[in-house]
Amino acid sequence: MKIHVFRILLASLITGFLFLPENSVAQKDELHASIDSISKRVQGTVGVGIMELKSGETFFLNKAHKFPMQSVFKFPLGMAVLHQVDKGKLSLDQKIHVTKDDLNPDTWSPLQKKFPEGNLDISLRDLLIYTVSLSDNNTCDILFKLVGGPRNVNKYIHNLGVKDINIVATEAEMAKSWDVQFTNWCQPPAMIQLLHILHQGKNLSESSTEFLLKIMTETPTGLNRIKGLLPENTKVAHKTGSSGTNDKGISAAFNDAGIVTMPNGKYIAIVAFVSNTAADEKTRDLVIAQISRAAWDYYSR
Repeated sequence: MKIHVFRILLASLITGFLFLPENSVAQKDELHASIDSISKRVQGTVGVGIMELKSGETFFLNKAHKFPMQSVFKFPLGMAVLHQVDKGKLSLDQKIHVTKDDLNPDTWSPLQKKFPEGNLDISLRDLLIYTVSLSDNNTCDILFKLVGGPRNVNKYIHNLGVKDINIVATEAEMAKSWDVQFTNWCQPPAMIQLLHILHQGKNLSESSTEFLLKIMTETPTGLNRIKGLLPENTKVAHKTGSSGTNDKGISAAFNDAGIVTMPNGKYIAIVAFVSNTAADEKTRDLVIAQISRAAWDYYSR
């Protein structure tokens, strides 16, 4: 009997515990089915990227679609600015003079609301907080000027090996025409790849990585998206992006992308892009929150 049991155990070791992978495949199929079902509730085009950042396991939906990013592109902009800080070309403590002409009153801008007349000196650190954490459109374009424009940011991101992303228009340029926002596009795997690079901390210095993750975690925007259905006080470093709604009631972009820290020590990168939908904001929020929760439940097992 002992010999028989030993042979069973040995066979299990040699085959790599065949029953476990089968169970894992079934669970991943369940995740696929769940996210596919959730995505259909928004009546638009939904792109999803999920990666468990330790194992590298991934899931994608509509991976080749070019989704308009809107303000999600402020995350790669932040990386590009901090890269210049690490190279010594910029400093977080340096002051940038902001004039009234730099502050368009007809766009989302907490800085303009606080200083409507402009004429202030503000640190680069605070410009990054306004841009990444508060999603200020005016400070975003000030940062673009500081690093030589969107195409320099695009070149930097492409040099990281992240190719399926296009950053070519400022916030001011996007505001001029509905169609311009579609020129700033990203495929879900590219944004996942960029989040992975940030998490690894290999491109930016440790201090720059920690700073960017901090201001992405402290953002008050999009609390009902990736964070919406997760346990209270879950740490999520993320960047949202939202378009307006056109005269046909269509929202071009409603997005969230970030890194979720789980109690079991896992880190999940989640990207959810919702495009060309007539669904109301509550439904859009819920779809992103449900996608995030499905990922949470899967990686909690």
